[in-house]
Amino acid sequence: MPYYRVNHNCNTNDIIFASVHATCYNEFTMELEQLGALPARPGVYLFKDEEGNVIYVGKAANLRSRVRSYFGARSSLSARMQKLTARIQDFEFVVTNSEQEALILECNLIKKYTPRYNIRLKDNKTFPYLRIDINEDWPRVCITRRVQKDGAKYFGPFASAGSVRRTLRLIKRIFPFRSCDRHIEGKDKRPCLNYHIHRCLGPCVGAVEKQEYDDVIRRVMLFLQGRQELVLRELNTRMKEAARQLQFERAALLRDQIKAIEEVIEGQRIAVALKGDQDIIGLAQNETQACVEVFFVRNDKLIGRDHFVMEGIHGEPPGEVITSFVKQYYASAVYVPPLILLQHAVNEPAALSQWLTGQRGSGVRLRVPQRGAKKKLVDTVSENAVRGMQFAQAKQMRAEAISSGLQELKDRLRLTRIPLRMECYDVSNLQGTSATGSMVVLEKGLPKPSHYRRFRIKTVAGADDCAMIRETLRRRFGRGLKGRGSWAITPDLVVIDGGRGQLNAALELRRELGLGFIPMVSLAKGNEEVFIPGEPEPVRIARDSPALHILQRGRDEAHRFAVSYHRKLRAKDFVASVVNGISGIGPRRKKALLDKFGSVEAVREASIEELSQTKGMTLALAHRVKEYLGDSSVS
Repeated sequence: MPYYRVNHNCNTNDIIFASVHATCYNEFTMELEQLGALPARPGVYLFKDEEGNVIYVGKAANLRSRVRSYFGARSSLSARMQKLTARIQDFEFVVTNSEQEALILECNLIKKYTPRYNIRLKDNKTFPYLRIDINEDWPRVCITRRVQKDGAKYFGPFASAGSVRRTLRLIKRIFPFRSCDRHIEGKDKRPCLNYHIHRCLGPCVGAVEKQEYDDVIRRVMLFLQGRQELVLRELNTRMKEAARQLQFERAALLRDQIKAIEEVIEGQRIAVALKGDQDIIGLAQNETQACVEVFFVRNDKLIGRDHFVMEGIHGEPPGEVITSFVKQYYASAVYVPPLILLQHAVNEPAALSQWLTGQRGSGVRLRVPQRGAKKKLVDTVSENAVRGMQFAQAKQMRAEAISSGLQELKDRLRLTRIPLRMECYDVSNLQGTSATGSMVVLEKGLPKPSHYRRFRIKTVAGADDCAMIRETLRRRFGRGLKGRGSWAITPDLVVIDGGRGQLNAALELRRELGLGFIPMVSLAKGNEEVFIPGEPEPVRIARDSPALHILQRGRDEAHRFAVSYHRKLRAKDFVASVVNGISGIGPRRKKALLDKFGSVEAVREASIEELSQTKGMTLALAHRVKEYLGDSSVS
């Protein structure tokens, strides 16, 4: 057995409350020839490998007994612990005043070091929360990853940014609080769109009293706490009062809020009888990964759910995984319910319960129900965890397939690098009319819609696909050569929808612009043949290959994008051609009708009043349009 250097802590309290900041150890060290010299006190130990990396963090009620247990008979250790002990070359420990303090420090150090042999939350970064600063004059609801003692109200944590954004969108749909970050003085000349669509009360223009706005924020907080019935009662009272005072528009807005909350409550009701506040935790796992599902019950209702992925499993038993999750999750939670229902029993339940009680400020029970309504609910959560695990596995398999597909494309198409950015092009026309070109982008095999572009063909007369491809590429790379925004990004591969002719047109344009370093290929429909420059025969990729699937996805997306734009232009041109025959309808009025109604059928079905209210239209012109379209043979 090698010697172990043990660092002693000079000031335990400084360590315990340092959160994830650098741990402050005493500089002096001593070598122990016997592990028995470790103190028989609570604390945390850190195992390191030969490079000095922390590979495991653990806590102990008795450091001497716990650390010695790793170096006894190997047969008494799990497979994961056997692999761990084989790599230990050094360790440190920190003495704490209690087991609860050790648990807090253990959570902080796992978050800091993400040790390889600890079971840990995947991408263990700070969880997102919703934050409402009630000290502001006009509070907002914001997303944050830092919980501070600043007097603000925090709600969470949520598993991901997606989870917290969905919740924010929900409450924004129901409650008209402001979402802007402007300084509010109530003197702005005009409000933003949110005011006009009843998503904000307009404090920027002085359209609401502060007391009324504060009431909205208070209802948001009640809603996030799961107290929707209390909000409903208050809104019902206010709606009736507004109706009694003949404030019908205000009453209608309150009615819409009530309806939206009732829909949310209906969706939160489940078949199992629930009482009070509780979290229900279920688990599904394989040899390397686990999915933990959590249902949040507040005031007898299921107000939300979330799932978390755990890494570093290495075949550990379910109880160990649940224990690690409970410690890491509730170390960051701003609210701990009085009851936590578990699918599997945790290790050291008394110590964990005591720690959670400290987090909450009052008693917390950890239970593994064996029968009845609570057992059915845990089973439901566990089934959702299984579904979550299956989804995570499918997602991982998809990522692996994309990675192997990109590598195969590099090899089969003789590229110098993996095509992480692919640009796919197509054109669409009907006998040369309303011709369009499209560009879609795949990054790492997945669509990136924010970089999609579309072009209305301007220089090509007739149905000449090759000429249209050249114009589309000339306009795209012409902008790229000027270095403008995303246009300036050089693709790793350009894919043209078509055969040899379309590829040759693209290559001709490439030579003209001096862009010979950009690889180009084309993908022909039917036999799904890939044409590459300088090769007389097309490359045939297996139909079930991920590489072909990536090319097909880009080609089909480019085709869809081009056709949708082409149809839109055809519809506009069709409307314009029909209304050209109406006396008094010039270019401006034609555009106004087109923008408002979009199609001939919509104009035909519109009422006289709707037509007359269009910009530039009069009642007489509206009658003229209706008469013309009614008599027209155009369908």
